[in-house]
Amino acid sequence: MKYTFACKRVPLNDSIKEYAQKKISKLERYFREEDTTAFVTFSVEKDHLCSVEITIRGGTTLLRAQTEAPDGDMRGAIDAAVGYIERQILKNKTRLAKRLRTEGFPPPAPADDFEVAEEKEFPIVRTKRFSVKPMSPEEAILQMNLLDHSFFVFRSSEDDGLSIVYRRKNGGYGLIVTDEEE
Repeated sequence: MKYTFACKRVPLNDSIKEYAQKKISKLERYFREEDTTAFVTFSVEKDHLCSVEITIRGGTTLLRAQTEAPDGDMRGAIDAAVGYIERQILKNKTRLAKRLRTEGFPPPAPADDFEVAEEKEFPIVRTKRFSVKPMSPEEAILQMNLLDHSFFVFRSSEDDGLSIVYRRKNGGYGLIVTDEEE
């Protein structure tokens, strides 16, 4: 696995980088591809809140976790992020194995301190229909906030493409712009 580290508003010492690499390397057993990459971003928010974001790309699979730990506990945030990704893998291991077209995942280590029940289906409990109207991202954010939703789908008034605005966990908003396949 190849590792890339980035820092936002915090200096990174080698011991934290080595600790993260050691913890993330335990997830290598779930990936068969040689070109698997892990991108780790460390940051410190207001009030000494440590944040770690781990993104692992293996073939067509993309796994992401973002966790926070108080009082400068970067190692605790790393542990929480790696644990979250491992739980997601175990929860969806059958689907991921089919998607990756491999023989399947190796059995989980017996000494795990958490239990994960594999999710068999993705039950859709509600379907909503609505018209997608052309608007600017600012108008879409306003509409999303009026509805008190965490995301909003709209058609861009600039290029008539389908777009999504969403509320980010660490504050601010995100915009997803879709590309039309030809």
